[in-house]
Amino acid sequence: MALVKPISNVTPKFGSPRMGSYSKFSTIRMSATATPPPSTSTKPSKKANKNVIKESLLTPRFYTTDFDEMETLFNTEINKNLNQEEFEALLQEFKTDYNQTHFVRNKEFKEAADKLEGSLRQIFVEFLERSCTAEFSGFLLYKELGRRLKKTNPVVAEIFSLMSRDEARHAGFLNKGLSDFNLALDLGFLTKARKYTFFKPKFIFYATYLSEKIGYWRYITIYRHLKANPEYQCYPIFKYFENWCQDENRHGDFFSALMKAQPQFLNDWKAKLWSRFFCLSVYVTMYLNDCQRTDFYEGIGLNTKEFDMHVIIETNRTTARIFPAVLDVENPEFKRKLDRMVEINQKILAIGESDDLQLVKNLKRIPLVAALVSELLAAYLMPPIESGSVDLAEFEPQLVY
Repeated sequence: MALVKPISNVTPKFGSPRMGSYSKFSTIRMSATATPPPSTSTKPSKKANKNVIKESLLTPRFYTTDFDEMETLFNTEINKNLNQEEFEALLQEFKTDYNQTHFVRNKEFKEAADKLEGSLRQIFVEFLERSCTAEFSGFLLYKELGRRLKKTNPVVAEIFSLMSRDEARHAGFLNKGLSDFNLALDLGFLTKARKYTFFKPKFIFYATYLSEKIGYWRYITIYRHLKANPEYQCYPIFKYFENWCQDENRHGDFFSALMKAQPQFLNDWKAKLWSRFFCLSVYVTMYLNDCQRTDFYEGIGLNTKEFDMHVIIETNRTTARIFPAVLDVENPEFKRKLDRMVEINQKILAIGESDDLQLVKNLKRIPLVAALVSELLAAYLMPPIESGSVDLAEFEPQLVY
């Protein structure tokens, strides 16, 4: 790294209880199979360069769902489990809009970006791009849910619309940060060209709840670390993470309320299997992603693996309040399996970057992919932790003698 040497020996203490000015911008456009992030109000030059970002299985994705089923789930005449009073209270919380005036930039941003050079500069650009992708993905999904549920359940629909407001604000703030690095993102092209992954509604609930809660723990952990170690505060966006992550927390709480209103997604053996599956998917994706980008975390003074394990453990403890079963992530064997997955994934990536013929690459990948799947399966089959603070099972009345 040009400015900051790797500092893997610097380990933050976690509690146990988240160049000069340019007149032109480069426009980053995504192909139908490329990684997306959104654009700012800054209009790039029509002659600007167009860069394509490669996508992998670990790339943040865009999601769609069965909106007709969603309408049925939130129909108050059909679903008697809907707690409208709770949703009304949540709606007032979102209407308050605590962060309406929070995301205000200052001259620190451009000044800090100008000081970043070499690989560290590239790392921050990638961080902004990937973060934009994730936030903008949430914006699109929540916006459509808000539109489709207006007649079925106006209260829930409005909450989704207000969450899309939050996600758009986050994405715009991140995208504006890219302008500090003389880049702009083509949002219109992204919305039309991006491939969408279909998830059934219950899978949307599991995955989105986890993504919001893990986002909270990532952001708050980074914020607290940099507040305690200001010498690593190399770009001011991190100063905004404390308020920002409260949006993520509120979004997660809303999805918790949604799941409580759908007890069929929480109170049987299938729910336990799916809960563990999504926990594993989210945790492994984050761990593998971050271990490919250790320079970023070392650049802000974090040990990547220790940071990730802290986030996974705290997210898992939070998730245990609503999911009927979670992984035993505090078992040392779980981390050992994650580390073995990282080693296998690095070998797979190395094959992809080699000069071998594509057929040879594919043959070399087969045993490694099999080993990766084996580790995933072994982690999934580890004895889980029975959890869930709300007993949503329905019992037949029995006589007691």
